[in-house]
Amino acid sequence: MKIGELAERAGVSPRLVRYYEQQQLLTPERQPNGYRAYDEADVERVRRIAGLVQSGLPTRLVKEVLVLEGVASESRPTCARGVAEMLATELAGIEERLACLTRSRDTIRDFLARTEHAALIEQGVH
Repeated sequence: MKIGELAERAGVSPRLVRYYEQQQLLTPERQPNGYRAYDEADVERVRRIAGLVQSGLPTRLVKEVLVLEGVASESRPTCARGVAEMLATELAGIEERLACLTRSRDTIRDFLARTEHAALIEQGVH
């Protein structure tokens, strides 16, 4: 598939797909005419990248996380000390954001539960 179809199926813009390529997060095949060629695995990879970025992970760490996911099945995975330190720092930030989001969710849920709109909680209205 071409970049436009990939972008549409992954829910991102073609420009963002190109940015992911520039950041070496995505490496498409090239057709003889120079066009990029993507497959179904690329759709899932772009969705995963976008999800990691949207959750606050910088692209420099997204690349490392994707590599780590690939080797996570090894019995004793390893990585460089600098990468481990970056990941530990990022993990602490994620934990803080999760705690903040959890408090916000609980506050909103508690408020709605006490109103005449409590049923909206169960429906998951967006």
